[in-house]
Amino acid sequence: MTAPVVKGYCPGALRPMMSGDGLVVRVRPFNGRLRRAQADGIATLAAAHGNGLIDLSSRGNIQIRGVREDSHDALIRGLTAMSLVDADAEIESRRNVLVTPFWQTGEETNGFAEDVTVALSSPDAPQLPGKFGFAVDTGRAPVLQNASADIRLERDAGGGLILVADGFDKGKPVASDTVVAEAMALAEWFMTARGEHRRMATLIAAGVALPEGFFVPRQRQVYAPRPGYTPLGAMVGLAFGQLEVKTLASLAKQGGLRMTPWRMLLVESARKLPEIRGLITDADDPLLRVVACTGAPRCAQGLARTRTMARTLAAHVPPGSFLHMSGCAKGCAHPGPAPLTVTATREGFDLIRRGRADDDPDVASLSSEEIIKAI
Repeated sequence: MTAPVVKGYCPGALRPMMSGDGLVVRVRPFNGRLRRAQADGIATLAAAHGNGLIDLSSRGNIQIRGVREDSHDALIRGLTAMSLVDADAEIESRRNVLVTPFWQTGEETNGFAEDVTVALSSPDAPQLPGKFGFAVDTGRAPVLQNASADIRLERDAGGGLILVADGFDKGKPVASDTVVAEAMALAEWFMTARGEHRRMATLIAAGVALPEGFFVPRQRQVYAPRPGYTPLGAMVGLAFGQLEVKTLASLAKQGGLRMTPWRMLLVESARKLPEIRGLITDADDPLLRVVACTGAPRCAQGLARTRTMARTLAAHVPPGSFLHMSGCAKGCAHPGPAPLTVTATREGFDLIRRGRADDDPDVASLSSEEIIKAI
C-alpha cells in the first residue's frame, strides 16, 4: 500500500493547505469563541471565497473549504478585519490552544487562555512542532482529556490548579499568577528533551523523566459530550463536523459560538433553538457514534468516500461504542485510538479494534458489506 503523504502541520489561515476541493483555510478562534458578528462574517466569506462548506476540527477550530487561490488574499483581509488572524504564520502555527467551552464570566479560564495566547505570540516563545498544543481545562472537572493537547491546565480533586504533561497521570501544583509561566517553562523543557519526538505523550512513553514537582494525582474525566441544553446554552452536533454556510449564519443569529473538539458547538444563552438544517440535537442519533474525514474526492489522499460509508456504518455501531472511518492511514479526523477504526486502502477496508488508523489491522481488505458484518 502506498503510504499517505504526512505534511507534519495543520492548515492555517495564513498557511492554508491544498486539498482535492481547493485550499483549506483554518481559522483559530481566539479563546475558543466566535462572537455573533464573527460567525456571520465567516459564513459570508466562506460563501464568497470557498465552496460553501465549513468544517469543525478536532482541535476546536473552524475550516473554510474550497477556497480559490486567487481569492485567498481577499479572504485574509476579511478575516483580519474581524480580528481572526494572527500577526504572522509562525505565531499562528504555535497558537494551538483548546479551551473548555463551559467557562463562566468572571472565572479564571478565559484569562488563562488569553495569557497562553500572549505567551505563544511573544518573539521569545518556544519554537514548538506544528501540532503541539495546549488545553485550558480549568473547570471544576476536566472535559478535554480525550482531546489532542500536549500541555494541559487542569484542577485537582480539591480545586487546585495543576500543570499536566500529556501522557503522565500526575500534575504539578501551580498558582494562578504563575501557571502560564510554568506552562511555557514546560514547553521549553520539552524542546530541550524531545530528541526526535514531536508530541509530549510519545516523549513520556519513551521513559523520559519530567522535571521535579509532578506528584498531584489528576482527576479522571467522566464527562461525555452530547447535544442538549446546558446552563450556558445549547450544545448542538454536526454530522462529521461539517456544516453549510447557511447553517453557520443561522446559528450566529442565536448567540455567540463556543468551539469544542467534539464536532459540536455551544450556542451561548440559547434556550430554544428554531429548526436549523444540519444540526444534530438528539443525543441518541447514530451519527454521533461515528467520525470521518473528508475523504475522496475532496481530499487528494482519500481512498474512499468516507462519509458515505460512515453514514451506512453508523446504524451498526452499538450505543456506547464509537467508530472512526478514515480515508487513509493518517487518521486526520481522529488521531488517537478508537474502539473501532475502519481505514480505506487500495485493496478495500481494514478493520482495527482499539487502535489507530495506521495500526496493523485485525482484519484486512474487506468489502463494504464485509465491514458491516465484522463490526
